[in-house]
Amino acid sequence: MSSIDPRAIIDPSARLAEGVEVGPWSIIGPGVEIGEGTVIGPHVVVRGPTRIGRHNRIYQFSSIGEDTPDLKYKGEPTRLVIGDHNVIREGVTIHRGTVQDRSETTLGDHNLIMAYAHIGHDSVIGNHCILVNNTALAGHVHVGDWAILSGFTLVHQYCHIGAHSFSGMGTAIGKDVPAFVTVFGNPAEARSMNYEGMRRRGFSDEAIHALRRAYKIVYRQSLTVEEALAELAELAGKFPEVELFSQSIQTSARGITR
Repeated sequence: MSSIDPRAIIDPSARLAEGVEVGPWSIIGPGVEIGEGTVIGPHVVVRGPTRIGRHNRIYQFSSIGEDTPDLKYKGEPTRLVIGDHNVIREGVTIHRGTVQDRSETTLGDHNLIMAYAHIGHDSVIGNHCILVNNTALAGHVHVGDWAILSGFTLVHQYCHIGAHSFSGMGTAIGKDVPAFVTVFGNPAEARSMNYEGMRRRGFSDEAIHALRRAYKIVYRQSLTVEEALAELAELAGKFPEVELFSQSIQTSARGITR
């Protein structure tokens, strides 16, 4: 059974599933769908078209599904889609997409979006990601599964952040970050791989050792990207983890952080 505080404002066209909770002074606008078990705290604004999945929790003062301030946006009916089991903490802002790109901003499952983080229009966030306090993603950013962006990380538009990667506090990212790579600084520089994260997630010693070799090929042998990818080919054929690392470099459009 849903629990809607009488002080909340719910548009008649909004669709709320069983077990949804909405706190006082929150506003749920037209074109919003909220899945079962999701909890919307007090003072939250959700604008549509937005679809929020099951068992999410959104804390106070967050603005979800608002129009993007991108000057190209002229009021087109773009969307925000949020998956299941996400935690969105205080003061988070997530904007809908633009017709010039995907027309949709997407947040996957099991993500933790901490206080005052911002997810810009047309961004795609995978699963099990953590955006720490005050992290800000410009429009069109893609973040792979299990990536962690530490507090005050800034990501330039169109950058791709690889799966299992990690950024240090206050990092300014202007190029793509390959899978598994750890970056720090302003501008961001590659420092290592996220070995601690791999160990916590149960990667085998053999896979970690292979990724260590792969990192040295790309970052320690003064090779061009093309030369490094050629060197990685044999190792990538043996280890899917290295293949993921290699693919994230091959598909980079902005160039990789080095």
